[in-house]
Amino acid sequence: MHLIELYKSVQGESSFAGLPCIFVRLAGCNLRCAWCDSEYTFTGGKPFTEDEIVAQIEALAPCKLIEFTGGEPMLQARELLPLMRRLLDSGYTLMIETSGERPLSEVPKAVHKIVDVKCPGAGAAANSFRMENLTALTKNDEVKFVLTNRADYDFARNFIAEHHLNDLVDNILLSPAFNKSPSPLRTTDNATLDPRTLVEWMMADGINARLSLQIHKFIWEPMKKGV
Repeated sequence: MHLIELYKSVQGESSFAGLPCIFVRLAGCNLRCAWCDSEYTFTGGKPFTEDEIVAQIEALAPCKLIEFTGGEPMLQARELLPLMRRLLDSGYTLMIETSGERPLSEVPKAVHKIVDVKCPGAGAAANSFRMENLTALTKNDEVKFVLTNRADYDFARNFIAEHHLNDLVDNILLSPAFNKSPSPLRTTDNATLDPRTLVEWMMADGINARLSLQIHKFIWEPMKKGV
């Protein structure tokens, strides 16, 4: 398995935000979202065996929450799925951050899936979500929309209603995108979409979703890696 980095920090997004978490960032991505903040994962990485990865995770004890992210971790599903099953058997709580462009039916049900449905503002990656993945979701999973403008918000609102997402998952996340070249200031001025504006839209529509800010970009400088 090719990794970019493996480290311990606090979870910056999702319903797990603020909890200590081990991040296993896999190399490679087949999408090119216009607002991507992880372009350094597209290529490279170093190969590790399953045993080597488990040893690195165990060295970060007592943390028992792990997120697999990327890039797109499901590009390495052949190696990733057995590792997930091994870690679940060892008592870890697992999350995976994925675009949903790859099949998710083989991901163990106990893994918390955070599926990022791409909005029009993602550019070439828009409409890449594999619709049959809706049947792979459990109530414990989460669906995320990264938003850059009103068109993205309208897309997310309509997708939520059309596909009855509130019946499928307990958490729907609306996350303002960040500028690709942010200032070092830890403020919402770096957001492409002002969170206050987004909240006003959510309140006006009575949408059943959660505002999701990337809190690691307010704890550290927005461009800092490995946090």
